Amino acid sequence: MSATRTLDTATPPASTPAADPGLSHREILEILAGLLAALFTAVLSSTIVSNALPTIIADLEGSQTQYTWVITASLLAMTVSTPVWGKLSDLISKKLLVQLAIVMFVAGSALAGAAHNVPFLIGARVLQGLAMGGLMALAQAIVGAAIPPRDPTTAKPSANPTPPPRSPANQPPPAR
Repeated sequence: MSATRTLDTATPPASTPAADPGLSHREILEILAGLLAALFTAVLSSTIVSNALPTIIADLEGSQTQYTWVITASLLAMTVSTPVWGKLSDLISKKLLVQLAIVMFVAGSALAGAAHNVPFLIGARVLQGLAMGGLMALAQAIVGAAIPPRDPTTAKPSANPTPPPRSPANQPPPAR
């Protein structure tokens, strides 16, 4: 009996979600607004570049191969850098990494706007792609950390072979 009483009156450790009050609704909306603004800018940049690229390549006197590399370089850099950013987010502050990715993206955009030849433009697009990989990976990680699931037993199991615990209402009757 005393062991049960001791367990019942024990306070939960500080690392449990019950002890952590979490973020307010306003703070979550601020986080989402900032992340969505950064992602919107990155996606909008890609859309604008793909529409304006024939004119840009013509002005820079580029070839069809260079035209292809302007788009491929940013997509390839984004694909390669996404897991790297994810691993870094496990080791370093996610907020700092998102800020770094935004600064890198803005610097890549400025360099791309100042490009006087296609190889320089491709290099600037690689920098943008590296930053876009960070924005994509970190946005998902931050949203996952900021908005915990409401009830873990109602979450859809991905590959979990163990079923969720039964509630007292649907327990089988005790054996006699």
